[in-house]
Amino acid sequence: MPNWDCETSSGPLNFHKYIDGSWAILFSHPDDFTPVCTTELGTVAQLMPEFQKRGVKVVALSCNSAESHKAWAKDVLAYAKLDASELPYPIIADSSRVIADRLAMIDHTQSSGMPMTCRAVFIIAPDKTLKLQIMYPASTGRSFGEILRVIDSLQRTATYKIATPVDWAPGDNVIVLNSVSDTDARDLFPNFVTEKLPSGKPYLRTTADPATPSVFKGWFGF
Repeated sequence: MPNWDCETSSGPLNFHKYIDGSWAILFSHPDDFTPVCTTELGTVAQLMPEFQKRGVKVVALSCNSAESHKAWAKDVLAYAKLDASELPYPIIADSSRVIADRLAMIDHTQSSGMPMTCRAVFIIAPDKTLKLQIMYPASTGRSFGEILRVIDSLQRTATYKIATPVDWAPGDNVIVLNSVSDTDARDLFPNFVTEKLPSGKPYLRTTADPATPSVFKGWFGF
């Protein structure tokens, strides 16, 4: 991910210094004082303990001024029913759209007016590499429960030689990578199971979730 200096609702920010050594999520918004964006920012504020539990830095971006962001934050906090004076994460001020354009967040399908950002989500690893990018249209709000699920998967697969299957949730079985031999798999995952398939090929091997379950319990409900 590139670096930049910018103003935010919380003051000046250097992006690389802010996320240094941590997992991070950057999510963009089409405009301040808009209904879908307000619900999203409020939900992220409510979920901050879950992001912090996972060691994830959070930063938002909208194409308005820092002063506009500060005023909007009051609405967001009221909607989320949070008793706080400011949001628990910064909103980048990108009224010039320089950062949004650099990150290809601009929605060029708009038929009129100045192009706005789409609902982009970037998940960034501690080495500052982009691990996931999702683009939503302005009309569709994001599922931050799903984004937390993806972060859990990314953090596990960065640590263990596994992949996560369809509809996986923390605590569910995971898949042993095909690059791991059966011999090594017995050392790494002693109780792994090879699924019996009509082809007879032993490529689908499952094992228990190797991550500490207590860290990830309690937030699923969708």
